[in-house]
Amino acid sequence: MPAEYTTFGLAPATRPGEIAADGGHRLHRDFVDFVVDGRPLLFRLADLDAVSPLASDVPPAILAAQVRGLLLESEAPLPGGRYLIYGCPECEDLACGAVTAVIERAHARDTGMDGTGTDAADGADGADGPDGADYVWRDFAWQTDAHADLERDGYQGIGPFRFAGAEYRAALRSLLDGDGGGHAPRRRVLLVGARTAALARLAAALRALGIGADISGDTVHIHAGELRQYGAVVFGTGVGPAERAAVRDAFERAGADVARVDGTPPIVPLLVARIEQALDPGPVERRRLTRLTAAGGAADVEVTSACRVRITAHRLDRLHRTRTQELFDGVLEPGRHRLALDARAVKGESFVVARTAGGVLVAAVAQGEPPGHRH
Repeated sequence: MPAEYTTFGLAPATRPGEIAADGGHRLHRDFVDFVVDGRPLLFRLADLDAVSPLASDVPPAILAAQVRGLLLESEAPLPGGRYLIYGCPECEDLACGAVTAVIERAHARDTGMDGTGTDAADGADGADGPDGADYVWRDFAWQTDAHADLERDGYQGIGPFRFAGAEYRAALRSLLDGDGGGHAPRRRVLLVGARTAALARLAAALRALGIGADISGDTVHIHAGELRQYGAVVFGTGVGPAERAAVRDAFERAGADVARVDGTPPIVPLLVARIEQALDPGPVERRRLTRLTAAGGAADVEVTSACRVRITAHRLDRLHRTRTQELFDGVLEPGRHRLALDARAVKGESFVVARTAGGVLVAAVAQGEPPGHRH
């Protein structure tokens, strides 16, 4: 049993989708992550590509059932009192692997009330009933079937965590009250422009990832309530300053705070990455990938926890054909890193995309010396 309390909270998080070079894709998922001692719990689990069971795209009844399970108001779904903490973002099948943990109640401690700091046996409901009890998460493990093997698949050094009951219940019950953990994702994008064929390809790619996409050449006649459903607006090729200003004014009149994305160059995987970045609801301090710049054949990347980072270059050649090349794929430790780039892949007007399991950043490649270069 942990000797000290650990703070518990919830925060919006995104598992960005992606259009792969071979035409495959992976889904975009918005979810609510667990924040333990001010840091997303997912970041403690190396480079895990997973989402919590508190996903925004599940039906309300299923979300409520997941919340009540974490509150121990229903039976554990797995033997040994184990609950799913993170699962596969594509299919949510246990066979793909999931992080599970034992969740149990313990007596609320008296520290700060009578100074005794006494503690009761694990698993008890507490003298004042379940609503007065603390919650403990322990024995984290990677699980692919009904039973967890802690010796083989246990996460050493993670937990146990003891959460004050009132704080824990308030955070989770806010989801049942419709607060959504402070996150109501707007997973729709408005594409504005006259070149409908190019926009149609982008819209199809976004929909394949699970992001709604609508095409319009005119926002004046769109109802304000409809405009407020969009999280980003993308301006296609040929949309001039006057048209952009009219779109901006329409969203402002509707009271909609929407991210604006320039749709040039018209490279679908690049635009998807830009839109994913624009839709990311998480504050910068709670992101895994926080910085990306590129110049002079080098990229500067900053990550907040150890994770796998992939960097891909995109550009149009002289014949306006799309050129895509993977430049880096490896695990980076927390901090800033300078990575050499293939100069042939980033010549002319080019862009680099950095991806982790939980975030994506896009940067135009500046020609000249790398950022921070010293002679």
